[in-house]
Amino acid sequence: MLYTIPTNPTAPVNALMSDTQKHLRQHGSSLCNLLDIIDEPSGIDALCDLYAALDTASPDAAKVEAPLREIERFLARQAPSELDLLGREWNFYAAEAARWHGARLSELVARFRNTG
Repeated sequence: MLYTIPTNPTAPVNALMSDTQKHLRQHGSSLCNLLDIIDEPSGIDALCDLYAALDTASPDAAKVEAPLREIERFLARQAPSELDLLGREWNFYAAEAARWHGARLSELVARFRNTG
C-alpha cells in the first residue's frame, strides 16, 4: 500500500513571510535609519509599503515582494562616494550599511523568485 504524506503548497511562502517579518523586526530600524539618512522619500515609501503589506492576517507574496525589490534596487543605485559623504556627515557607516542591507534584501528577493 502506498502512503502519501500530505503537503501544504503554501508552506514555503508562509515560511518566507515569517522570515521577512523576522528580518524586519530585527533590522528594520537600522534600514529605516539608513533610508532616512539617504533622504530620498521613495526609499522610505517603499519601506512603509513593505510594512503595510506584511501587516495583514495572510500577506500576499506579490505585495511583499514588490517593495522588497524596490528597496533592494534603491540601495543598489546609491553611489558609494555619496554614501561615504553621508556617513561622515551623520557619523554612520552608511556605505557598509547599504551593502549589508542590500545583500540581505537580495537574499529574501531571491527566495521569493524560488517560491513562484
